[in-house]
Amino acid sequence: MNNLMYLLGLTPMKDVSKIGRSLRSLKEQRPLAAFAKRIKTKWILRLILVLSPLSFVLTPAQAQLNTDRITAIGRNALYFEDYVLSIQYFNQVIRLKPYLSEPYFFRAIAKIQLEDYQGALKDCNSAIERNPFSPGCYYARGYIYRMLGMYDKAEADYTEALRFSPENRTYTLLRADVRAENKRYDEALEDIEMMLKREPQSSSVWTEKGRICILKKDTLCAVESFEQAAQYDKTNPAVWSALGVANLMRQHEDEAYVQLTQAINLGSKWAGDYINRGIIHYHRHNYRGALSDYDQAVKLSPRDADCYYNRGVMRQEVGDYNRALEDLNTAIRLDPERTEMRYQRSLVQMQLKQWKSVIGDLDTLIARYPYFLPAYYMASQAQTKLGNTKAAYAYRKKAYDLEQRKDEIQANQPNTDLQIADAQPQKKDHRKEFSASTAQNQTDIPEEEQQYDSETRGSVQKRYQDVVNEPNIAVSYYTQDRSLRRTNYDHMTIEQINHAQIMPADLKLTCQEVSLTAELVDFHFSEITRISNQIDEMPHPVLFMARAIEFAIVQDYTSAIDDCTRALSMLDNTSSLTILATFCRANWRYRLLEYQRTTGEQVVTGSMDYDIMLRDYDQVIRLRPDFSYALYNKANILCAQKEWHDAINNYTKAIAIDEDFAEAYFNRGLTYVYIGETEKGLADLSKAGELGIYQAYNLITRFK
Repeated sequence: MNNLMYLLGLTPMKDVSKIGRSLRSLKEQRPLAAFAKRIKTKWILRLILVLSPLSFVLTPAQAQLNTDRITAIGRNALYFEDYVLSIQYFNQVIRLKPYLSEPYFFRAIAKIQLEDYQGALKDCNSAIERNPFSPGCYYARGYIYRMLGMYDKAEADYTEALRFSPENRTYTLLRADVRAENKRYDEALEDIEMMLKREPQSSSVWTEKGRICILKKDTLCAVESFEQAAQYDKTNPAVWSALGVANLMRQHEDEAYVQLTQAINLGSKWAGDYINRGIIHYHRHNYRGALSDYDQAVKLSPRDADCYYNRGVMRQEVGDYNRALEDLNTAIRLDPERTEMRYQRSLVQMQLKQWKSVIGDLDTLIARYPYFLPAYYMASQAQTKLGNTKAAYAYRKKAYDLEQRKDEIQANQPNTDLQIADAQPQKKDHRKEFSASTAQNQTDIPEEEQQYDSETRGSVQKRYQDVVNEPNIAVSYYTQDRSLRRTNYDHMTIEQINHAQIMPADLKLTCQEVSLTAELVDFHFSEITRISNQIDEMPHPVLFMARAIEFAIVQDYTSAIDDCTRALSMLDNTSSLTILATFCRANWRYRLLEYQRTTGEQVVTGSMDYDIMLRDYDQVIRLRPDFSYALYNKANILCAQKEWHDAINNYTKAIAIDEDFAEAYFNRGLTYVYIGETEKGLADLSKAGELGIYQAYNLITRFK
């Protein structure tokens, strides 16, 4: 034990052993539910009698500090998308200071993210009651009303937000949006015109004007607006896409063809551009060109019903009935509510003499469109082919009766023409995807995949994966299951500390920390109080490090960093505990900096901020050259600084230490793709997939 204490940088004194025993009640790691039972019963009883989970509160000054800190930690959790945990923090602040507006506002935001709109609405009302001068509260409540379809109330809230912040671009555009949704197009355009006075060269505002004009069915206004947008942003394929759609709606196909081709030539990956150009090819009887465009659309958007529907119609036109039927079957499976597509399928089934299927589709169509005469006549033909003359007569008789009501019939006919796709919604390229922390959340899983219970089974390459790096390796008591991954999450440094049993539980190296339950949040706050009492009695680096980890678990990174620094000031430079503290301090500084930068608390991130973290990682690497996680985390920091080649070098060093380091392969692969070395990137992503990061296969498919 004495040798072990020496490695940890601790003097083998009696009171040091006492510290380890008092902090740890279990020798083995237990499930999460058992964690709260690890402290001695007498401590639990004392805390229940004397302290609440946040009962650092003793004086008014301390109360102010406490609620400010808890609110900051709750906002931190909110930023990191830990919505349930953030609500627990804001609940505590509301209990202590129910007169504050801010915790209700932030709790409303968390509930909005959880799609609890009614609960969020109640919190927004409470926030506004306490502070009726906050534009953000009206903005949040307006968003809720919009999601609930209450457009008049949403507009009123956005108007109120603009009263307090009249120059706010977002509020103005959102008010225009809800006015357009409410079919009050002229008022929506008034908002847009007001924006254009302030930003006459804003391509996005001109594009929004064009979108509203299309909703108003004023295609000439839409074309003029999109032309202005193109004038100020000539390299944006989305603008040319919108212009092409507007001209296609006006049946100006020559102009539309040029504009859609321009969008495609600018690198558009939007399937709709190929669909719409394919329609023009179809109208020009250029069937080969149309099929080529539809094939490309299907490749780009394999879950878009319009792609298959239009290609099915095209294949029917050239007599390829079997493959036309396959496409129409797929289109209807992807969008079963579009019953008009069944009419097109029934035409193909008639050619293939599938009479019963024809009748089934037409009966479904008639149930929705009871005045659609062609369906009755075709059903009559199918019944005749089956020898059901009585049923065939009934369909013809019904059609004859309906012909007496021609005006009503013409108003209720389904549209069975080729489907024009919407304009491209946004510019898509690798750089934009890399800059986004989250992208699309596509949850529409194909029918053939629904038979699988596990997300790792089936065609995983079809499941959309955001293009973001795997996160830093962190130290925690908890970790999500990563049984598929072959990365070695162990190291001698952590094993020495765990063997000494000086921490409340075994430490784990993890790439994915878990969200805490309310019960565990309460437990860790009580642990902070307990360790703080021990520090008051006997300051010791082990205690400071133990409390630092507790602070980090509840996402109070400022306090965690402070405790790390105190521990390091008392430790030997070569000890295992020194390695742990230095490594953790760099991790927590990065998490804190990321939060501050994104929330606006720190507008500009200087190189000095990153240099401080990099120095800590370099110190760990100097003392423990085989500590691959420091190299990996350092590489992630270098990526954040756009030092791509240095990042690749550090990922490579980490892989040299652990050849199964899945996350290092994954991140190095993304970095290679980003700098244009796609071949190397695909090789690394392939290796990452082999080592258990199955999401890499979706990226491989896309980057090819």
